[in-house]
Amino acid sequence: MSEHYDALELRDPAQREADLLMALPRQIAHAQAAAPAFAEILRGVDASAVRSREALAKLPVTRKSELLERQKAQRANDPLGGFSAIARGPSMRRVFASPGTIYEPEGVAPDYWRTARSLHAAGFRSGDLIHNSFSYHMTPAGAILESGAHALGCTVFPGGTGQTEQQLEAMAELKPDGYVGTPSFLKILVEKASAIDLQLPSLTKALVSGEAFPPSLRDWLAERGIRAVQSYATADLGLIAYETSAHEGLVLDEGVLVEIVRPGTGDPLPDGEVGEVVVTTFNRDYPLVRFGTGDLSAVLAGQCPTGRTNTRIKGWLGRADQTTKVRGMFVHPGQVAEVVKRFPEVARARLVVEGEMAQDRMTLKVEAPATEGLSERIAEAVREVTKLRSDVLCVPAGSLPNDGKVIEDARSYR
Repeated sequence: MSEHYDALELRDPAQREADLLMALPRQIAHAQAAAPAFAEILRGVDASAVRSREALAKLPVTRKSELLERQKAQRANDPLGGFSAIARGPSMRRVFASPGTIYEPEGVAPDYWRTARSLHAAGFRSGDLIHNSFSYHMTPAGAILESGAHALGCTVFPGGTGQTEQQLEAMAELKPDGYVGTPSFLKILVEKASAIDLQLPSLTKALVSGEAFPPSLRDWLAERGIRAVQSYATADLGLIAYETSAHEGLVLDEGVLVEIVRPGTGDPLPDGEVGEVVVTTFNRDYPLVRFGTGDLSAVLAGQCPTGRTNTRIKGWLGRADQTTKVRGMFVHPGQVAEVVKRFPEVARARLVVEGEMAQDRMTLKVEAPATEGLSERIAEAVREVTKLRSDVLCVPAGSLPNDGKVIEDARSYR
């Protein structure tokens, strides 16, 4: 049984680079012609001349915040903000909503998000039953992994999020070969199974994503018979990189061109330096060019011990901006501002995210008088806007630092 998904993973690095750069001008020209947003962003760019990384680096970086603003500005006419190259109908299977609210289209190509490669690296094979605990509600995570599982020939149980007892019952009776979902929820499931003396002997492998996955948790799962690796994917781009059995960084996907740039700029950094992950995708339906993920990482020297020859990155090293991820969901500074707008008595606010792995907790500190019921009403607004629960703490005026920080990530990732 081959460890490698296909021959692309074993290409000579120079040939891979040549193949990517050969496809680049055509993709840029397509983005200009088919996606109105990129017709404007890349106005004046000669696509035929973008045949090197140096030429690519001269193009502007489009960040998630800009995509969101363009979508908001065009809500009445084009909720996708001019970034989609396909229209509603047979060529667009679904539209998803991510916090913000950002809308993402899904086309009809098999393995649309290219996640079969990461599932294969995690040990999944045709005929396996996968318990999918990513969300199937509004956001694309569940569908992203399910499409790759189907391309691989796997059967999927769409567990979704929450309902721990019901999910464990399904695991005990259906006996899945593995799990996909957030690492924190897998830990919760395993701990709950242990607490009620429920055996899950079939569950031997996992592909996790959506959160930091520290080695300590990987080892904890391994001690309980579950070999887990992580993948790095986004709702906009699909798979970006994936971990292998070597557990040495994440190997870049074969269908993207990745740059590491200095945060806040579009300037590429030397290998090894930490910067923002910027991705150009070759998806014809959603042709994102130099899309800034807001995630920090760095190139890891050398090739993967498994024989895969593509570049490796060190994995997720934090956020380049204040946007952060809590329990698999992005929380944006703009969402905090939206909550504050609803309460004139709030002068300033800071969202603090604390806790250890699988125990994220949010506290919104607000400079406001502690009047009866205010905290509860603000907490309800936070949940409505972010889809996450948060405590609310009223503090005296002037007590929050005047440093412009709206979201403080104070979690421990050790």
